Amino acid sequence: MVDRASRALYQRFLPEGPSHAFVWKYAQAVGGRRPRHFHAEPELNLVVAGSATFAIGERTVHAARGDLLAFPSGQDHALLDASPDLYLYAVGLEARHSAHVLGGAEVTAPLHVRLDVSELKSVEDRACAIVDRADAEQLAAELWQRAHWLGQRASARASHRTHVLTRRALQLMQTSPELGLEALAGTLRTQPSEVSRHFHRDVGTTLVRHRTRLRLLELIRLVDTGEHDLMTAASSAGFGSYSQCHRAFRAELGCAPSGFFAKGMRERMQCAYEG
Repeated sequence: MVDRASRALYQRFLPEGPSHAFVWKYAQAVGGRRPRHFHAEPELNLVVAGSATFAIGERTVHAARGDLLAFPSGQDHALLDASPDLYLYAVGLEARHSAHVLGGAEVTAPLHVRLDVSELKSVEDRACAIVDRADAEQLAAELWQRAHWLGQRASARASHRTHVLTRRALQLMQTSPELGLEALAGTLRTQPSEVSRHFHRDVGTTLVRHRTRLRLLELIRLVDTGEHDLMTAASSAGFGSYSQCHRAFRAELGCAPSGFFAKGMRERMQCAYEG
């Protein structure tokens, strides 16, 4: 069991610039492992060689060649251990671009499936052709769409699937971060305890904490536009007051919002790597 209190850094997935999609590669032999982190961009990891153990919220999962994992926006994750020959591709899209690519109403849900040999090759070949290329945004979006389709098909064959309440709760929180647990349960026409139970099992963290992260990510996005100050961004992101926002920001990221935006803390978080 992963420590519930472990703090995750905010680390943007996409490189600096106007790109809405990108494909990274990671090789254990080269190193450069990120610490536990979360970001606004949903992410896919495809293991093409070796094996690895990941922390996903409070859970740990083992993945090997052919495994496809999906991390929704705001889900903290980290590579804990890996075989010397681990090689994987990480694919990420800006959240709104992902929704567009996947058909508007869809949202990336937690996923851990094994692709068959032909499925793996089709995705691996596409990823290999565009990895680390800033000029391949359209191809990365096509890879994202293909990988999601294969992942959903494989998930339909699996014995454990993300519960429909989790998927619908993620969708609602992505579009309406102001909704609380009671409101979510009311919209989903079920009991709050049912939503919480399935969500915690599927995502690896509590719904309340995940919702707070999504609100913080929305706050960061709004401030980055240059059109909102911290007070108005906190309100628009779903916080009841700025003091509530301030407490949540410090609890999740270890610093005050003003320090994050004005004193270089954000850049230091972004540049943090483990051995």
